[in-house]
Amino acid sequence: MDCIFCKIANGEIPSATLYEDEDFRIILDVNPASKGHALILPKKHASNLYELPDESASKVLILAKNMAEKMTEALNCDGLNLVQNNGEIAGQTVFHFHMHLIPRYEGDRVKVGWKPGKLSDKTKEELLSALKIGG
Repeated sequence: MDCIFCKIANGEIPSATLYEDEDFRIILDVNPASKGHALILPKKHASNLYELPDESASKVLILAKNMAEKMTEALNCDGLNLVQNNGEIAGQTVFHFHMHLIPRYEGDRVKVGWKPGKLSDKTKEELLSALKIGG
């Protein structure tokens, strides 16, 4: 497999590493949206969230929380976005699961958002019927 994020996560390509353990590496993004923008990369390849094992999926949020706390303290950022895209239509450009940690600062020009719509009663009922998990 010729996956650049696999190579970075496993140390084959040098990176500015903020954290590493047996399963993950957190690096500074080389094309940052803001000061401190970082990526959480699993060392084992998964193309997207759907392929990520449950154990890794739960660990990634703990890592994100811990790094967000460190960023807030060290960078004095005013907020933080966690961004994780799945599929080209959703903005994924590297097909190796990764989560962006984007520190936010008052007055920055980072854009992460959408225009809110309205949830109709009909659509709400359709979604409740189709998407509920468990009993």
